[in-house]
Amino acid sequence: MTALVDGARAAQMLGDRLAKNRRHLGKWAKRDGVTCWRWYDRDIPDVPVTVDDYQGALVVADCRRAGADEVLDPAWFDAVLAAIAAAAPTAEVHARARRRMTDRRETGVQYQRQADAGVWREVGEGGRRFHVNLSDYLDTGLFLDHRTSRAEVGAAAAGRRVLNLFCYTGAFTVYAATGGAAASVSVDLSNTYLDWAADNLARNQVDTRHHALERADVAAWLAAYRGPKFDVIVCDPPTFSNSKKMLGTFDVLRDHVGLLAAVARVAAPGAELWFSTNHRSFRLEERTLPGWQARETTRATVPPDFGYSRPHRSWRFTAPVAPAPRAPG
Repeated sequence: MTALVDGARAAQMLGDRLAKNRRHLGKWAKRDGVTCWRWYDRDIPDVPVTVDDYQGALVVADCRRAGADEVLDPAWFDAVLAAIAAAAPTAEVHARARRRMTDRRETGVQYQRQADAGVWREVGEGGRRFHVNLSDYLDTGLFLDHRTSRAEVGAAAAGRRVLNLFCYTGAFTVYAATGGAAASVSVDLSNTYLDWAADNLARNQVDTRHHALERADVAAWLAAYRGPKFDVIVCDPPTFSNSKKMLGTFDVLRDHVGLLAAVARVAAPGAELWFSTNHRSFRLEERTLPGWQARETTRATVPPDFGYSRPHRSWRFTAPVAPAPRAPG
C-alpha cells in the first residue's frame, strides 16, 4: 500500500476540496432538487474517503486499503473527521470503514450488520420518502449513485408490470409504484431488506395488494415463475454472493449471461430491462440477450456527484416486439 499524506495535510486538502465541492456541486444539487448527494467522492487519491450528505446528516466512509499485516493509523481518520466537522459544524457525522472483502469467497463473509446504534432518518428523493440507516450497515439503504436510474424507471412504469430483482430496500419499486405501475413484484433473499422495503412502500402510501414483496433466491424464483410477464425489469445483482439460503454461489462475471437469459423468459414483448453492476472489471458478454437491443448507459446514469469512484456500469436492454399476427387467408 502506498503511504498516504499525514493526517494534518490530509485534513487541509480535504477541507479545501469540501469548500470547492460545496460551491459547485451544491449549486447543482439545489438547481436539480437533489437532497441527498455525495459531497466528496475520493476526489484526491491521498485522501481516500467518501462523504455523503443525507439532508444534513453526513456519512463518512474510510476507504483506505491495508495489507494483511498492516494496521491503519486511527489518528489519520480522526484528523479527516475533524476537517469534515469544521466544514459542516451543524451536521451530524457518522463514520464507518469500507474495506475490500478479498477473502469473502473463502470465508463466506458478506456485508452484514456492522453496529446496533439504530440511527435512522427519513429523507426525500424525487418527491419520494425513504428510511435510511446512518449507523449500522455498510450502506445506508439508499444507493445515491442510482438516483438517475430510479427516476428513469419511475417515468417508464406508468400502467406497466414491473419486476425488481435483488430489490434491496425497494427504492426502485417505490419509484415504479408511485410512477403509476399497474403492479410490481420485488424479489430478494433477505428478510431484513424486504422488511425495509415494506417500510419504504408504506412511507409512500403504496398499496401492497398490487406490489408484492417475495423472499426468494432470484435464480430459483425466475425458474419457477409462471405468472404474467413484465414490461419493466430492474436487475442490479451483487458482485458475488454465497449465502447459505441459496444453492451454490453467484458471480456476476461468470453468471450474468444465464441470469439475463432467465430474465428474458419472464419479459413481455417490448419489455425494457435496466441492468447494472458495481463490479469494476465487468465485461458484458456479446452473447447476452441475443435479439434484444442493448446500449450501455453508464455515462448517463452516473450522476455528477460521483465523478471519481466509477460506482457502477449500466445497460438498457429492449426485448423484441412479437411479430404482428398474419391476416387470415
